[in-house]
Amino acid sequence: MGTSSQPDVNIVLETVNADPNASVADRQALRELLAKGALRAVHFSTPDCDATFERIRAAGAEVLQEPMDMPYGMRDCAFRDPSGNLLRFQQPKN
Repeated sequence: MGTSSQPDVNIVLETVNADPNASVADRQALRELLAKGALRAVHFSTPDCDATFERIRAAGAEVLQEPMDMPYGMRDCAFRDPSGNLLRFQQPKN
């Protein structure tokens, strides 16, 4: 994925099966870690966390956390994509 406003920035989301050299055991271990939420997330900045949340939820995404104010100065929500990746959307609180 990428945008025309940032042509040098691309994001690639891969399944645990993406590495053709990974062993069956390694793929299983990755699936288990992914299911536990132990692998890192992708964080996106948004100007309106609540509107972003509603749009993604309406599209059928798996909701992990509804929008909430975090103690570190962000409004934040979270989803899991079909491959199990954790996706967070954050809006700075003013």
